[in-house]
Amino acid sequence: MEDDNNKPQTQKPFTLRTHRPGDIGWITHRHGILYATEYNFSERFESVVARISADFIDNYDPLSERCWIAESTKGSGEFLGSVMLVNDRDRPRTAKIRLLLVEPSARGMGVGRGLVRKCIQFARQANYERIALLTTSFLAPAKHIYHSEGFRMVKEEEHETFGRTVMGEFWELELGSSTTENKS
Repeated sequence: MEDDNNKPQTQKPFTLRTHRPGDIGWITHRHGILYATEYNFSERFESVVARISADFIDNYDPLSERCWIAESTKGSGEFLGSVMLVNDRDRPRTAKIRLLLVEPSARGMGVGRGLVRKCIQFARQANYERIALLTTSFLAPAKHIYHSEGFRMVKEEEHETFGRTVMGEFWELELGSSTTENKS
């Protein structure tokens, strides 16, 4: 298989698909476990994730919102990660990346970058002007992806939403001026 530049492509070890029944509950479950284990977040974080997930289901607009699931291509269909792109109902023409998660076993395989790029591609197709997101100061791999895809940090703010004090970072990508459009 070759791409437009006639360079051979290797098959990725994962595929991306849109959500199905049961996926949103799994996303909440995995966030609760991973963030408690890796970052000592309390069950309050799982509650926040559950609210975001319920809001996604309750207000889902397939023309302007998506949830993608990364699955292994090695026959098992194993869940490797997920992300949501939702309409920011407080800011016109703005989408928000929510709940990006990459399983520890899939880190370093390009899953996070693939999910973020899928969000950017869909946001452009849906005619959003910008994408916003909230991350935390200690999630260096995610921040590296965001920065390399053209996002810029616009604000920092300390909060205790997740059961412990963290430095929140607000990032944005202006889609009209982004140079990521032709990245593969």
